[in-house]
Amino acid sequence: MELRPEILALILACALVTALPRVLPLVALARFELPGWLREWLGYVPLAVLAALLAIEVLLPGGKLGFSLANPALPALAAAFAVAGWSRSLIGTVIAGVAAYWLLA
Repeated sequence: MELRPEILALILACALVTALPRVLPLVALARFELPGWLREWLGYVPLAVLAALLAIEVLLPGGKLGFSLANPALPALAAAFAVAGWSRSLIGTVIAGVAAYWLLA
């Protein structure tokens, strides 16, 4: 298999464009001591991103508003929230949500 130079250049450019925005903030912020309130605030970013992605999938299945009993994700989400509030267990929450969705879908 032959590797053409333009393909190799494209692969390396894609790797650079992908890695640079991830590495630069880490390198820049590693030299500073962030205030406690900022570290705490940044701790919520992954949860907020996950919630936004999940809301789109649950509330807009297929690109249409899905507030109906035909949408199995809504009762599954309710079951997951109930288990999370009761047990505070991540694995229990995931198992309850997936099981409820599997049973209803």
